[in-house]
Amino acid sequence: MVTAIGEMRANQRAKGHASILAIGTATPESCFHQADFPDYYFRVTKSEHMTDLKQKFTRICDRSTVKKRYMIFTEEFLRENPMFCSHNVPSLNARQDTLMDYIPKLAAKAASKAIMEWGQPKSMITHVIVCTVIASEMPGVDVKLIKLLGLNPSVKRIMLYHQGCFAGGTVLRIAKDLVENNANARVLVVSAESIIGDFRGPSEENMASLVLQAIFGDGAAALIIGADPVEAVERPIFQIAFTAETIIPDTEDGVSGKLRDTGLKFILSDKVPSLIADNIEKSLMEAFGPIGIDDWNSVFWAPHPGGPKILDKIESKLRLTKDKLAASRHVLQEYGNMSSACVLFILDEMRRRSKEDRMLTTGEGLEWGVLFGFGPGLTVETVVLRSCPIV
Repeated sequence: MVTAIGEMRANQRAKGHASILAIGTATPESCFHQADFPDYYFRVTKSEHMTDLKQKFTRICDRSTVKKRYMIFTEEFLRENPMFCSHNVPSLNARQDTLMDYIPKLAAKAASKAIMEWGQPKSMITHVIVCTVIASEMPGVDVKLIKLLGLNPSVKRIMLYHQGCFAGGTVLRIAKDLVENNANARVLVVSAESIIGDFRGPSEENMASLVLQAIFGDGAAALIIGADPVEAVERPIFQIAFTAETIIPDTEDGVSGKLRDTGLKFILSDKVPSLIADNIEKSLMEAFGPIGIDDWNSVFWAPHPGGPKILDKIESKLRLTKDKLAASRHVLQEYGNMSSACVLFILDEMRRRSKEDRMLTTGEGLEWGVLFGFGPGLTVETVVLRSCPIV
């Protein structure tokens, strides 16, 4: 009996590591160029009389390194929803109604691209993991997404809310466990985020909000993840070799979000970049020690670009060469901070660069790499990736 149970468990599990088999990304159509955004922001929020604050906001935008972002906020949309333009007017109901219509559609757009690239029937998808910050109702975004995509109603689903920017690593960690412990599993992972939850007018008393208005944008990314790829049919992009999560001790106030009747309000400490940089090497040593790697310039990098200061501090602390964080900096410049979706955009950008430069593997020519998610907690998600040959 014991032997039979052992054989049953062995047969239920995959033989190899989880692999990312396809990536799809999506943004709304409305593109905002950062050079023009201060004028737009203070005009639509009817705050042009706050000239000193506008000057501060312009400097924040200039230092953000963001060149453009994509957001749902057209002027017509904001005229129809003026409560979003105030700083403290109760607006949670309107925000949730908008998000529950908008986020599933944005998620479906990214997921459809990933499924098309994967090239397999949708009926092979066994699990769905959906991550978003505050688009929360029952039934949730996961159910709406399954219906929009026409997936099997018996697909197993996991819905993650209120995680924040680190969750781009969380979804990979959960997907790895699922596919490696369920033979033939194919997991659709989707992170879909929007600034709708915390877009608001300016306030002298809330400078953290101004930083968020200057760097956050909307975006969705989707992956198909599975183990034991079907030869000549499925084309692995990255293997997920190792995952870990840790909370940096006594940093709960570094980044936090509070859901109120006026929407989601984030609290940011200017100590966050240093806190992350001072603690990141411990996570690297835990991840790469077992395979004998301690040269951080010998691996490719996909850290969450929470802002330029975080990337600058990591680069300086670990003495990384300028090219190491290029993919993360590019995504921040072209899309802004899209919370949990950012690191998945970075993987797609890394793959694109590797193809264009005719490198042998998707990891910019390197075998091993690391993805980092950073967010409230302060939480650090660490994912070790192994690049696959470009096909």
